[in-house]
Amino acid sequence: MKKLLGLVLGVTVGLAGCSKPETPATDAAKSDTTKEHTVVMASTGSDADIWRFIASLPETKQAGIKLEVKNFTDYVAMNSAVANKEVDINAFQSYAYLVAFNESNKDKIAPVSTTYLEPMGIYSSKVKKVEEFNNGATIAIPNDAANEARALLLLQSAGVLKLKADFNPATGTPNDIIENAKKVVIKPIQMATAVRVKDEVDAIVLGNTLAMEGGLNVLKDSIYYEPVDQSTKLNVNILATAESRKDDPILQKVGALYHTEAVKQYVQKNFGGTKIDVNKPITYLTATK
Repeated sequence: MKKLLGLVLGVTVGLAGCSKPETPATDAAKSDTTKEHTVVMASTGSDADIWRFIASLPETKQAGIKLEVKNFTDYVAMNSAVANKEVDINAFQSYAYLVAFNESNKDKIAPVSTTYLEPMGIYSSKVKKVEEFNNGATIAIPNDAANEARALLLLQSAGVLKLKADFNPATGTPNDIIENAKKVVIKPIQMATAVRVKDEVDAIVLGNTLAMEGGLNVLKDSIYYEPVDQSTKLNVNILATAESRKDDPILQKVGALYHTEAVKQYVQKNFGGTKIDVNKPITYLTATK
C-alpha cells in the first residue's frame, strides 16, 4: 500500500539475510523457457501477504516461476536491495516514491508493472469532517518526500490549505503552503508511527497499507480520501527492479500475475475494496496527459 525531485529518506536497515537468488531472473530468461525460474522479492506488510498468496497459485507455477518473498521493514532498504541486485524485484511503493528515490540515489531503479492504487486518507478521532478543524489544529503527515507531497495535495483537495501553483507532486513540502486560513500545524512524522499517534493529534494523513494494518479502512474510517482519477496516477503502486532489468521477461511475468482473477478475489476479500486494481502500461504513469 491507496501523486523531479529531491528526497530525504529515513535511515536504512541492514540487509542481512537478503542473499542473492540462486537463479537470477536475468540469467533465467536466457535459458530454457520451460525451466522453473526463482524470483526473489522484497516486500512488507499487506503487500508481502498478497505476494505470498501469489507464490502459492497454480498460475505462478504454470508461468514457470518460483516466487520467494522476503520481508523487509524499511522502504529505502528495499530499493537499495533491488538497485544492488541483491533481490530481483520489490513490491511496496508508489511510482512517485520511486521517482523521488531515483533523484537522490546514484543506483537507479525502474518500474516493471503497475499493481493497484490505494487512496490516501485523513483520519481523526476528534472531528467528523475537515470543516470542523479548530484554529491551530495539528495534522500529522508522512515525512518521506513522495508521501509528504501527496499528503499536502490531499489536504489541499480537502480544502484545508492551498499550495503554490507550481507545487511539485513528488517533492513539495509544507514550505509550499500559501494559504492556511485556520493556521493548522503540519507535523511531518515517520509514517510507520502514524496510527499510534492518531489520538494525540487532531488528524493524521496516512497511506492505506499502514491504515489497514492499524485497523482502519480508508473508504469507511477516513474523514476524507483521495479521488481515484488522473490527478492521482503518480500514486499508483508498482513493482520495481534495477534499471538494467526493467525489461526482463521473467519479471514481466511476475507483474502479470498480480492481475489474475484469483488475486482480485483475494484482495477484495482481505482488504475491503481499498486496493483498486490498475492494469496499465508503464507509459500510463509517465505520460503528461
